[in-house]
Amino acid sequence: MTDVLVIGGGVIGLATAIALSQKGANVTIVERELCGRGATWAAAGMLAPEAEKLEGDLLSFGIRSRDMYPQWIANLMRLSGQDCGYWCCGMLAPVLSESDRQAITKHPQYISLEESRQRQSGLGESILGALWLPEDGQVNNRKLAKALLGAARSLSIKILEGTTVYQIVRDSHRVTHLDTSAGKLHSDRYVLATGAWTRSLLPLPIKPIKGQMLSVFDSDRKLQRVIYAPNCYIVPRQDGTIVIGATVEDVGFDQGNNAAGIAQLLNRAIAVYPAISNMPITETWWGFRPHAPHEIPILGSSDYENLILATGHYRNGILFAPITAKLIAELIVDGITDSIYLQ
Repeated sequence: MTDVLVIGGGVIGLATAIALSQKGANVTIVERELCGRGATWAAAGMLAPEAEKLEGDLLSFGIRSRDMYPQWIANLMRLSGQDCGYWCCGMLAPVLSESDRQAITKHPQYISLEESRQRQSGLGESILGALWLPEDGQVNNRKLAKALLGAARSLSIKILEGTTVYQIVRDSHRVTHLDTSAGKLHSDRYVLATGAWTRSLLPLPIKPIKGQMLSVFDSDRKLQRVIYAPNCYIVPRQDGTIVIGATVEDVGFDQGNNAAGIAQLLNRAIAVYPAISNMPITETWWGFRPHAPHEIPILGSSDYENLILATGHYRNGILFAPITAKLIAELIVDGITDSIYLQ
């Protein structure tokens, strides 16, 4: 028996479990594969509420979470002893057409082509100007996944990896237990953080959106800003790796990379940063984003009084992790509701 059982060991499940544990709860995580190896591992790690052009309350939600990052990362590093690759490097969001350029020239963060090239050398001829977003940045999502797992273990959170949840068993008001490959699991409260796989357990409007990605290696390390173009993004790591993404494919759980997807990404990336054409490809991969209606995460109470929802983060699971963890932990432990996105 445990106070809270978190279903799903991605960035949202791990972050929420840590926040709950630090509030004194006894927490167990159940994960069907390895923690942090789903959408969390496949991501680019961008912290980009402005570059993503989030709007209204969702933009405020994203900025609030982005602003939590320095302290959140410091806590994870203290618990785990591991670096997370957090880098507030700023982002260039280039404009590639004259009509788009004219539409945003009065934007307070618009900079000219000359200023763009001062911020980052080597930009392609297709770029006419850009938005400069100094507060947007990145975290190395794979380092983050390892640090989250280390932090969870340091707090003695019980982690059941390789454990499939077959069914959330419930009566008319409450979840009674989970039927799993490890037998029946019981808890006072349950958190559903299963991302793109949510519908296999609960009929929520979440569907997988596939993203293909690749990386190249920049031995010169000349790229020092994230380039968030209209049709691709280019994310330099501090070790010289450059992550390029991502396709957006409504194809269910169709696995694998294909030539068309990788070619599309490379052609778009080379157009905005030509030096990529001479860089060796180091890896290709894919993942499944959990898409929710209007791209708004599904957070808070469910139809069952002891089941809490934390899913549907779509493209922004890494960005939204700190605020999601905080809000869900406060809801469960303190009974506090302070977000429009908490149901």
